[in-house]
This record gives sequence, structure tokens and C-alpha cells, in this order.
Amino acid sequence: MSSLSSSPRLRLRRVSLVAVAAAAALLFTGCAGEPSVATKALAGAAEKSTPRTASVSAVEPAAGSVSGGTVTLTGSNLQNVASVQIGGQPAAVTATTADAVTVAVPAAQSFAAGAVPIAVTDKSGKPVATDGKTYDYQVQTPVDKQLAYAMTYWKNYNSAEWGDLNSVGGDCANFVSQTLIARGWTMNADWYNKDAAADWSPAWGYVPSMDQYFSENAAALGLTEYSFDQRDKIKVGDIVMFDWNDNDSLDHVQIVSAVEHVNGQIKIKMVGHNEDTDYRDLDTTITVDHPGAIGHFWSLSK
Repeated sequence: MSSLSSSPRLRLRRVSLVAVAAAAALLFTGCAGEPSVATKALAGAAEKSTPRTASVSAVEPAAGSVSGGTVTLTGSNLQNVASVQIGGQPAAVTATTADAVTVAVPAAQSFAAGAVPIAVTDKSGKPVATDGKTYDYQVQTPVDKQLAYAMTYWKNYNSAEWGDLNSVGGDCANFVSQTLIARGWTMNADWYNKDAAADWSPAWGYVPSMDQYFSENAAALGLTEYSFDQRDKIKVGDIVMFDWNDNDSLDHVQIVSAVEHVNGQIKIKMVGHNEDTDYRDLDTTITVDHPGAIGHFWSLSK
């Protein structure tokens, strides 16, 4: 009697075991239907543990002024970008999201046109893939043309076209006038250089007369005078006048080639002749080279 009564229970137990085994087999073969909560959690953990690769897919705009500007790098997983270099120069990162990084483009080295590489690094110091993306510096604006000219001829004089006035007192004003022609200014009856300096006006090549010409025609020329204390008003392409001896007679003139913010101070760099330099420091000029020198800026709006 006992063996007969236990047979149904034994058969039921065997059926249950078979059902469990079948369910397990379906789970492992991916045929068990909707995954369980535990299975989902394990899958999510696996996804999170897999690093997502950051990459740059586009540069907008891909070209811009040799004087600098703003560019946006778009792509994927860019939220951890730490630094960007354009043409080997640091480009300040101003905003980041997962899809885009906005950076301030520095002025091109020596204001030279041409395509330069873009390098991006994440917070761990690893390079971000850019697929060889470049930024194309172009001479676009009047200031670009002025500085491109200045950087071409600060050392190698363009004397075949404009002459060399060093033999009659110095070529600094002659050079500044040349850069203004490159910027788009035109000669007139008061400001001119003809036949490679065979004939030239004092306003063109003599510093005190140049400053007087600027003062008398400031509105028409788009000029505003600022003191050396007003450096926050000054930009690349502006003009710097010097009186070496503080005797009310100006001695020298140069063009602003860089405006840098260093430790809360504004540093002005200059390009010009006599001394022939591309990034001469204003503070060194008036404290070391010519102690006690004074002067002023002419800021250009045209």
C-alpha cells in the first residue's frame, strides 16, 4: 500500500525538477523572455565598467583669423576633455558637454596663415582621437593683414618698396606707416612715401610729426589716445608712442603685437624697427632699456 500511495508524489517531484531544468536552460540560451531584475542589474554593471571612447568628429568653424577667435569641437564623450592645443599652442577651454567643447583659439604663431594640427587631452592625460582634424588660420581682417605684414618685415626690411630711413634718424615710423598701408590706410597729401622713400612726408617717417598728424586727424582716422595706465583698452594692431627722456619730444613708435594677461597684469608686446623686434616687452622698454620713459597709445577702430 505504501509504495502505491507514494508513486504519484514521486512522479510529481520528477516533473517539477524537469520544469526547473528547462527554465534554467531557456535562461542561459536567451529564450527565457523578459530578463529578471538581477540579470538586468548585472548587465548594467557590465556596461558601466566598459569605458566609452572620446572622439572629435568635427571642427566648427574649421578656419578663422590669424588673430584668433572661437571654435567648437563636436563629437562623443567629450565631457572629460581637459586641454586643447591648436598649432602647438594652448587653446583655453571655455565650455564642455558630452557632445561639444568650446575653446578660445590663440593668435597664430607670428600671425602666419596655414593649417595646423589640433590636439585634445582628457583629464587622465590620455589623447582624445581627432582623426587628423586641423584648423586653418587665414589672413581675413585688416588687423590680420597689418600683423602679417609686420611679422614678415620686422627683421627683413621691405626697402625695395618703401626704402630705409635709418640713415636719416631711424626707420621706426616708416615701418609703422607701412603696416598701416597693409591694414588698408591710403596715402594722402600729408602722409605719404613715394618711390621707395625718394620723397616722404614728416607725418610718414618722423615720430613727432606722425603723432601730431594722428592727433589732428584722430576722428577721421578712427584713433583714440590712451595713457600707458589704460592697457585694458589696448588691442593687437594699436600704436605705441615713446618719449625716452620725458622732454616733450617723441622718439620712437611701434605696433602692439600681443596683449597678454599674466598674474592679474596686462602685458603689452610690440613689433617694430629700431630695435628690430617682434615681441618687445613694453615694461622692459620703459624700465630697463629706457628708465623713466613715458608715452601713450593710439588705439585704432578702422
